[in-house]
Amino acid sequence: MNQAAFAVIAALAAGGLVGISGAIAHDGNSQNNKSIVLKDQGSFTAGGGVITNAGTFDPIKLTPDGQTIHGDFAYVQYQIPPNARQYPLVMWHGGGQMARTWESTPDGRDGFQNIFIRRGFSTYILDQPNRGRAGRALQPTTITPVPGPGPTGEQGIFVRFRIGIWPNYFPGVQFSRDPDALLQWWQQQTPSTGPANDEVASDAGAAIFKKTGPAVLLSHSAGGYPGFRTAEKSANVKGIISFEPVGWTFPAGEAPANIPTNAGDIVAQTVPMDQFLALTKIPVLLVYGDNIPAPDKPSVYPGIDIWRGRLMMAQLFVDAINKHGGNAELLHLPDIGVRGNTHFIMSDLNNVKIADVVSSYLKKRGLDKYPRGGGHD
Repeated sequence: MNQAAFAVIAALAAGGLVGISGAIAHDGNSQNNKSIVLKDQGSFTAGGGVITNAGTFDPIKLTPDGQTIHGDFAYVQYQIPPNARQYPLVMWHGGGQMARTWESTPDGRDGFQNIFIRRGFSTYILDQPNRGRAGRALQPTTITPVPGPGPTGEQGIFVRFRIGIWPNYFPGVQFSRDPDALLQWWQQQTPSTGPANDEVASDAGAAIFKKTGPAVLLSHSAGGYPGFRTAEKSANVKGIISFEPVGWTFPAGEAPANIPTNAGDIVAQTVPMDQFLALTKIPVLLVYGDNIPAPDKPSVYPGIDIWRGRLMMAQLFVDAINKHGGNAELLHLPDIGVRGNTHFIMSDLNNVKIADVVSSYLKKRGLDKYPRGGGHD
């Protein structure tokens, strides 16, 4: 056993995320030299609905009568290594994104899909309903391919996702300054082909977990809220690690006050208590990156200041889960000396270190075990 392995074991014995995050030192490209071996891979769709016209289908006249259209489903791609760990990882992208988020990073390194396959986890990466390969929607929307206004143009997104203040990068930011990496990142963004509907998305999420069986959910950004709703609908969600979620559920009657920011108020969403309590039955970890203003120091940049309010609301969400007997944690990476992370923590330059933080949490919560007679670390 090498020195790094001994350091990992010592950190795990001590407990907590701080020790493990500093215990493993990886070259971000080193894992690319190892072959990926799979027992199985494939894809499926889950959830969704159907619109059916009245009447009887006529195969000659081909009128609309009796015809159907299926949509609002999720698309899932899975990869299963030999002797996989007990719980697969289901990876849910954020707003304006699809499963590409979890594949190769914008600068061409392993994304979380490959990193965790190499670590013995089956991975399921999804395109949520009306996004990417799940683009068949059952309700119309308008897609306007124009730059802006506000934060929706690429320069506004650059700021809102905390890469820097366009055209300047934040000092020490964990994002490649290679122009091609920025192009790749912009080109991984994709529009929604239907109106946003968290119930449709979380219904599809519950259908995914029905197919996977017990698994752990990794979510990002706008995928956080429907991910929490999925856990409220499916007992197969055995844990959640959410990277900078921008939506949080609170019990009805316990919503905290709105948090004002220079980008507008941060508003809590509520669900019935019996649904919320599902989140108290599983471990929940929220992870936020760097360059987020302190609560008492608003930023003049709306795209930056919005994160001040979101981080504050995230802490209230964690407190609400724990108040009702749950086991939730909020990890602000600068607090453990991990600095420079953008909104896309899982694909930043230090994403292997972030994966180490995830691995340590899974181990800490008993979510990384192999089935009896299966593989081993």
